[in-house]
Amino acid sequence: MLTRVLDDFASKVPSMQWSSIKTEKDCMYTGLPELLTKWQNPRDADAMTRVQEEVEETKIVLHNTIQSVLERGEKLDDLVAASEGLSNQSKLFYTQARKMNKCCSWT
Repeated sequence: MLTRVLDDFASKVPSMQWSSIKTEKDCMYTGLPELLTKWQNPRDADAMTRVQEEVEETKIVLHNTIQSVLERGEKLDDLVAASEGLSNQSKLFYTQARKMNKCCSWT
């Protein structure tokens, strides 16, 4: 951060004027308040903080996605169990219907 301020100062104030600056009023550099205002937010000032926040946001999204997948898996398991139950009931119905048809048929 300090390097950025120095680089900005060096680009805006010619080096020939540096020796003549005795007080802050003598300096024509107005970029410091702007940079300090900008860097009040740590995310803007530090790349590591910004990356860490992005990683945290990604982690939250990932956890939500995994939770959704697990919930879908549970729903699929419920559907499989229900379909097995229906299959067993249909087989039972079929066998009972065949027995009933045998009793009622005239040969």
